Amino acid sequence: MESVNRMAVELVDEALDFADELGVTPYELDSGATVLDFGVDARGGLEAGLLLAEIQTAGLATIQTRMDDVCGGTRPHVELATDHPAVATLCSQKAGWEVAVDGFEGLGSGPARALVGEEAEFAAVDYFDEFDLTVLSVESAELPGDAVAEHVAETANVNTEAVFLPTCATGSVAGSVTTAARAAELAVFRLFELGYEPRSIRSVAGSAPVAPVSYDEDEAMGRTNDALAYGGEVHLTVDQDDPELFEQVPSVAAAEYGTPFVEIFADADYDFYDVDEAVFAPAQVTVDVIDGPTYVLGETHEELLAESWDLPEA
Repeated sequence: MESVNRMAVELVDEALDFADELGVTPYELDSGATVLDFGVDARGGLEAGLLLAEIQTAGLATIQTRMDDVCGGTRPHVELATDHPAVATLCSQKAGWEVAVDGFEGLGSGPARALVGEEAEFAAVDYFDEFDLTVLSVESAELPGDAVAEHVAETANVNTEAVFLPTCATGSVAGSVTTAARAAELAVFRLFELGYEPRSIRSVAGSAPVAPVSYDEDEAMGRTNDALAYGGEVHLTVDQDDPELFEQVPSVAAAEYGTPFVEIFADADYDFYDVDEAVFAPAQVTVDVIDGPTYVLGETHEELLAESWDLPEA
């Protein structure tokens, strides 16, 4: 497969070309790196969020919106489908880079991770990227500066002016959209964490509702993760049958199931990486085994979404 960073840079170029229409604000830092504000100070809407999700998956997924019912009202849902689930989700989209530099804190996802390749997923998938430009999508309530850009450049072994940092807050429209686009990624990651061979996953499609936006980042983290845990639906086509493992994939398998994520997050002292990984899972998972059985596991839970989002129950 060709460079995921090259494919993502092409999408970044699209964001730069249509920044005004998308409500995205680009900045060139003193170091020469480029920050694209998708939803910190910038307005960034649904289309900006969809493009950011494409950047995060390096153009290897088809991403779109649809309308569906939640608690008696219509809401946009994000659908993502890919025939390259291991590379698109594990080696690109996953928020696997904790960015902590000079007081700045954020979660990094996207193809820059594939230039580093230190996470276990890359060895399991046998994918490592080489390219002279790189993209790290940053989830943070503040925009990254030169210290972050220089850290990314040094870690990814590229020049600082070759670094692109599309950024959005969790509490933004783009933040809600890109999180909803992660239902498929969570299912693939759960399978990988449970010991399933990621290259045995032929394809994955996921859907989740777009959570209502809150400018309180902790509240936004709760709403967006609950959108996945109680509203996310995923379909996987796989080669290898493993019914006992499949049962552990949906969110209902987590000990904390039924607890709003904002409470789980508080119990973890607001450290994303101290939350039990089983919490990060879609509500319902359907698994088609090639030349084998089909499993339907878990279920969506509108009452818990209504509680999380302060909606009237249908």
